[in-house]
Amino acid sequence: MDIDPMEAVTEEGSTSASGLNSWVAITVALLATFLGVCKVKDDNIVQAMQQAQADKLDHWAFYQARNIREEVAQAALVQLKLAQATAPADQQGKYAEALATYEHLVGDQEKKKDEVRSQAEQDQRTYEALNVHDDQFDLSDALVALAISLLALTALTHKKWLYWAALIPTAFGVLMGLAGLFGWNLHSDTFARLLS
Repeated sequence: MDIDPMEAVTEEGSTSASGLNSWVAITVALLATFLGVCKVKDDNIVQAMQQAQADKLDHWAFYQARNIREEVAQAALVQLKLAQATAPADQQGKYAEALATYEHLVGDQEKKKDEVRSQAEQDQRTYEALNVHDDQFDLSDALVALAISLLALTALTHKKWLYWAALIPTAFGVLMGLAGLFGWNLHSDTFARLLS
């Protein structure tokens, strides 16, 4: 029985490539699972962002309605004051009651208008806070997609250095995904601006 030295080399290279492909497959499976979990959380955040945006628009609309009511009440108050000046003495009491009612109405609308404005501003802050985590998930998605592409090239070329290079975006992608999942205050404005 003759031993073919090329056969040994081929078998050894095949074993090495098979091991590398196994690592690539495991890494891709873990990244896909991680992306799935992040996607669920990101979708929930996007829904909360949409709700905050809708609430903000509603509150600003209520603010405008309160502002119009206040302006109308102030106009009525001015007209009542002008009319009271020329009204007969026996009607002064009715004017005083009407003036008190409209002064109360103006104050009430101003107070309610300020409350609604505060709610609208809080809605904007909520939206911005959620947007930070949405950006984290977006960056995680991009980095993990880059890593999976590099892992696919690794499986085709059987280059170990390419596998190790793929772990760099993997690490940063997983870090940003974890930051989004756990609400860590880790945000890259440069990457976010680049991807928006």
